[in-house]
Amino acid sequence: MQGKYRALWLNENGDLEVIDQRYLPHENKVRVLKSGSDATEAIKDMTVRGAGVIGNVAAMGIYLLAREFGDDKKRISQEAHKIRSSRPTAVNLMWAVDRMLDVIEKSDNVLVDAKAEAILICDEDVERSKKIGHLGCEIIEKIMKKNNLKKINILTHCNAGWLAIIDDGTALAPIYEAQRRGIDVHVWVDETRPRNQGANLTSWELLNANIDHTIIADNTGGHLMQHEMVDMVITGADRVTACGDVANKIGTYLKALAAKDNDVPFYVALPLSTFDFESCDGVQEIAIEMRSEDEIHIMRGLDSDGNSQEIRITPKGTKGANYGFDVTPARLITGLITESGVVGANKNAIERLR
Repeated sequence: MQGKYRALWLNENGDLEVIDQRYLPHENKVRVLKSGSDATEAIKDMTVRGAGVIGNVAAMGIYLLAREFGDDKKRISQEAHKIRSSRPTAVNLMWAVDRMLDVIEKSDNVLVDAKAEAILICDEDVERSKKIGHLGCEIIEKIMKKNNLKKINILTHCNAGWLAIIDDGTALAPIYEAQRRGIDVHVWVDETRPRNQGANLTSWELLNANIDHTIIADNTGGHLMQHEMVDMVITGADRVTACGDVANKIGTYLKALAAKDNDVPFYVALPLSTFDFESCDGVQEIAIEMRSEDEIHIMRGLDSDGNSQEIRITPKGTKGANYGFDVTPARLITGLITESGVVGANKNAIERLR
């Protein structure tokens, strides 16, 4: 199951190895997960993040539970719910755990079947990513043709590349495909405070892929759109309702508002496993994760000597509110790019994907 670009893989001992994304871009560390509780902790502390990879690690976590508890399906199910509740917003997590438990419940050989299903979930994400890349790149080509562009400027928020969904990601998959087709593309990369997934992770991916990009402060996107310096926006998603509302990293909603005001196409790329068909009104129904305020107060980087350091950037005693996600209403979204096609962000179009 180990591909060229994967944030996780099984080693020769059957343990799960993951790229520890907390240390990127300055340090490339690998963390070994040997148990279900290791998987839970890795999801909670954001060793791994991104909707797809969270789902992959959750699936592998169930396999690790099967390795721990053998054919004790009741114990596996009890421990699996700890993985399922490790983060509240990304629906891929719940989807993967439920799928794994369904396989285990029907299995006569729990360990073998759990491992096979977890690997299958990861391999399916590779195919989903590939299809999303092709469909999204067709949109890029249409926008370039319509506007007679020789080079396209795409703005993205957070990280939805191969660190988030193997192998090419969702939002970045069309960009990788555009590069393969020889399209001249430049990416505006939002820093994505407070965890800086754009500045730390998306830029790292694009730099290693030799894709032209520029990191911008989160508040710069509207200005760029006003001056016709953004041709389209593509983001990923952590949960999308049956009516087309999108939960994604905090700040996505503001980009969608700016895009709408400046007639910039705003697309969301996601696999079908990111849909929550049981909800409709995202603002009212999607649980928004409130994370530690330390993520606002403390930043990690290199000092002048090249040493990795953590520093506090706010006054001691100041309170912080760290909402992890916001919801972009369907009315602001041009289209949803899925492995089954590009559809409108509305209930009728989404229902046909089920």
